[in-house]
Amino acid sequence: MSKGKLAKFADMETYENVFQYPFSVVSDVPFTMRGHWHEEYFKNDNPIVLELGCGKGEYTIGLAKRYPQMNFIGVDIKGARMWTGATQALQDGLKNVAFLRTNIEIIDRFFAPGEVQELWLTFSDPQMKNPRKRLSSTYFLERYRRFLTDNGIIHVKTDSNFLFTYTCYMVDHNHLPVQLRTTDLYSEVTTNSEYAEAASIQTYYEQMWLARGLNIKYLKFLLPHEGALEEPDVEIELDDYRSYHRTKRSSLETAK
Repeated sequence: MSKGKLAKFADMETYENVFQYPFSVVSDVPFTMRGHWHEEYFKNDNPIVLELGCGKGEYTIGLAKRYPQMNFIGVDIKGARMWTGATQALQDGLKNVAFLRTNIEIIDRFFAPGEVQELWLTFSDPQMKNPRKRLSSTYFLERYRRFLTDNGIIHVKTDSNFLFTYTCYMVDHNHLPVQLRTTDLYSEVTTNSEYAEAASIQTYYEQMWLARGLNIKYLKFLLPHEGALEEPDVEIELDDYRSYHRTKRSSLETAK
């Protein structure tokens, strides 16, 4: 039987690899490690990569094991889920992993300009009703610019046709450099080794979606510091579902 939420939160208060700063806390207490992740936590100068909306941390852990020469931070507000990845990282002795429990809307408060090299957006909620909440929206891209290196890399891996289509429109409309793009990652990887990195790790739910016959979409693009960002003015067909065993609740067929 898994631990209850209160027990997990109590555990994480003692974990050296977890930093808990939800909005209610960070608004009163500045995050003093901003700009000092390398020397104060990782004790090296290796590149820092964030996974935003990391859930149980499966992807963060997988990346850390695959790339020991890089540092990885999983970010989410759901502490009970994060406990799984944080616990595994400690048990496996992974020194290149940290977890940050906070609201992604204030992610720029935790990292200094140029402190992060890459972002992974793995199976983010498509937020079909609210463009501002989409993690690949211009609202969030402007925040990422505040701490990503110039032309920092952003990976988007999703089961959502809506989110993938929206992000492609947004990237193309703003002329952001695209390095890789596919609507069927695991078909693409059989002929193009450049997609191997994105296909090398599968989360629990991703495996279920694949078993259900759903394609996994993947987009890798760069985010320059220069240039104004604009939202694409297009109507996009909504997904018929959100996630495994859940159906669409809205009667609308398209959204911007």
